[in-house]
Amino acid sequence: MATNTTSMASTAVMLARTPTATTTVSCTTLPNLPPRPFPASIKMVSGSRRLSLFQIKTSEDASSSIDTSSSIDTDEFFADLKKKWDAVENKPLVIIYGTGGAVAIWLSSVIIGAINKFPLLPNIMELVGVGYSGWFVYRYLLFESSRKELSTSIESIKKKITEI
Repeated sequence: MATNTTSMASTAVMLARTPTATTTVSCTTLPNLPPRPFPASIKMVSGSRRLSLFQIKTSEDASSSIDTSSSIDTDEFFADLKKKWDAVENKPLVIIYGTGGAVAIWLSSVIIGAINKFPLLPNIMELVGVGYSGWFVYRYLLFESSRKELSTSIESIKKKITEI
């Protein structure tokens, strides 16, 4: 009996999918359900009033803060950007560095995408990253003397960068 029901169900599905000469589309809507009766309690009413007052207050605060922060002058921004560009002495070198940075980001994106296609390699890379992060925390952040060493090395790198 169970196999007979299964074959009839598959036949019904197959019959429903066979094309017919005329197809009619009918749209039926279900009637709306009546609202559920909730007991009206004083807590719910006072809480909803507080919530609506809170929403009104935040919307007033948001509109006043938007008015003050949205007054960014694009002309001033572009004028400042133009001044900074005019102050650059070696413009071709800046363009080359910028292009090289964009190409490096694109190339690293392509390489990471290729690595992610291998089945086990992303998990191994994640394990290496977690291991290195753990080592870095142990080596430089756990003890006060190593934190001082890290801060002095960062300061020396900053000085080297600003000297150029």
